[in-house]
Amino acid sequence: MPRLCPSHQDHPLRAHSTVDRFSLDLDYRPRLPKNKRPAIGCIGAGFIMADCHLVAYRQAGFNPVAITSRTRVRARAVAERHGIGNVYETYQELLADPQVEVVDIAVPPDAQLAVIREAVKHKDHIRGILAQKPLGMNYAEAKQIVALCRRAGVTLAVNQNMRYDQSVRACKNLLDRGLLGEPVLATIDMRAIPHWMPWQQRLGWVTLRIMSIHHLDTFRFWFGDPVRVFASVRPDPRTARKFKHTDGICLYILEYANGLRASSCDDVWTGPALEGGEADLSIRWRLEGTAGLARGTIGWLDYPRRTPSTLDFTTVRRPGYWFQPRWKEVWFPDAFAGPMAQLLCALEERREPEINGRDNLKTMALVEACYRSVAEHRAVAIREITGRRG
Repeated sequence: MPRLCPSHQDHPLRAHSTVDRFSLDLDYRPRLPKNKRPAIGCIGAGFIMADCHLVAYRQAGFNPVAITSRTRVRARAVAERHGIGNVYETYQELLADPQVEVVDIAVPPDAQLAVIREAVKHKDHIRGILAQKPLGMNYAEAKQIVALCRRAGVTLAVNQNMRYDQSVRACKNLLDRGLLGEPVLATIDMRAIPHWMPWQQRLGWVTLRIMSIHHLDTFRFWFGDPVRVFASVRPDPRTARKFKHTDGICLYILEYANGLRASSCDDVWTGPALEGGEADLSIRWRLEGTAGLARGTIGWLDYPRRTPSTLDFTTVRRPGYWFQPRWKEVWFPDAFAGPMAQLLCALEERREPEINGRDNLKTMALVEACYRSVAEHRAVAIREITGRRG
């Protein structure tokens, strides 16, 4: 149970009768499978696998049994660090291992389709795949991946791990229980300097498909699908000195049919913080509803220092009171257990995962709509990408 703090110390948490009318358990942790032993084969041994996935999997009691990487030395070092028994020279060899039931893929986006195309050939023993975001190089490629898995009968989940950030998940719980009423306005303000991956220079990508995709997916997680989006971007001056790109600093507005508006400012420049100026870094979100208001911070930018994300909320069901739940868990690496857990639960219960491939196509369509909006300087309806009405 997270700690809950009153806004005024002379009003104890249980002193007001209206507080007792609803549970304050925000259910922010992922649901774990009953059987944690399905054998996981890991493809990729970079930071996200070595320092996030595998750390979280060991904490949760999951069962990674094999790993491979482009560099065997790297794969061997990660295997020794995390107690993984089998190291393979290639991903083809790992996929052919009959003990591997679930494949965890952490490769660059332009390599993911080839890996999944090979993985579904082994549907006799591979039952599930956890793919990285973005699911493909574009919406069309993501559709290919979803179709490959569907035809093979292999369950596909996507590692949209911000859905398992503790404050994001707790806020979803508030929405589901109606404590905030009807959402009116939601904003995310990111002022951070991420560590970019070397393959981004090859692809010419910076923010929209790498960072903004988290925020776009979070808005979908909270509110469902918007009708249209308007996006505006410019290059990040710091990254522009390294390679050419367009989507550095990104701003976008999502319009929903019910009047809700959601927007984000994804600022990966933040001023000359690495060039001699003072840093002013933070990630904050805010959600205003007809019956309440929630606000929070995202703690990942302090990694490797463990800084939990936070949530404060107020509701008309307890006038004049701020609830401030706090927890010890952090997004990086603890929340990375969530996407694998929901895949294992889906396999156990013979259903679609929470973040399944078909659902994630809607996030990919939203990202692609942002790119089209930028190119054409207009609001873009999501159906223009998906070809579907409504």
